[in-house]
Amino acid sequence: MNTMLLFSSITKKVLMALAGLFLVTFLCVHLGINLMLLKDDGGRSFTEAATFMGTNPLIKVFEIVLFAGFILHILFGLLVSTQNRAARPIAYASSNSSETSFFSKYMFHTGIIVFIFLVLHFIDFYFIKIGLVAPPPGIESHDFYHRTLLLFSTPWYSLLYIFCFVVLGIHLNHAIQSGFQTLGWNHSKYMDAVKFIGSAYSLFIVIGFSVIPIYLQFFK
Repeated sequence: MNTMLLFSSITKKVLMALAGLFLVTFLCVHLGINLMLLKDDGGRSFTEAATFMGTNPLIKVFEIVLFAGFILHILFGLLVSTQNRAARPIAYASSNSSETSFFSKYMFHTGIIVFIFLVLHFIDFYFIKIGLVAPPPGIESHDFYHRTLLLFSTPWYSLLYIFCFVVLGIHLNHAIQSGFQTLGWNHSKYMDAVKFIGSAYSLFIVIGFSVIPIYLQFFK
């Protein structure tokens, strides 16, 4: 931690942006696997994909990289946010609003909500798989399909899941644009396209993940 505190603010922002953009890519892979829950095959496709992700040696290495990405993004996010708050402890008398000021203002708050959801998600699935948490009665530790059906059979959990992905979408909408700007990829010629793609991708992620509990609640 002491070493990280010695990094310049720019270095921390760059590392946070790189880790964040890596996680953005992973979200698309995760969504692709989860959408297999919509197939009417008794969970066969989803189970095969989940088994492959959990047993393939290359994926196991990628899993370590993924955890490192989460940790880096969260730690540097907290450091950057803390330094920004310390630099201006007193709120400005008047603010110069920008088109991204709303999303930027609440990046810390949405990040905390996403982090809490991430911890709960690990408890519900990954921690059960590795044996840190006991699975529900009648469900094997690697049976993600029936574990998912059980969770989404509870309306409040489905609503919480959708709410958290809406919050994640808000976080992503600004994070993608901010990541490109931090890395210096914000040329005026294509920044409008980056903003559009970032917003479209965020909406795609929110809708894609939200469709799953809705389908399982009302059509399964």
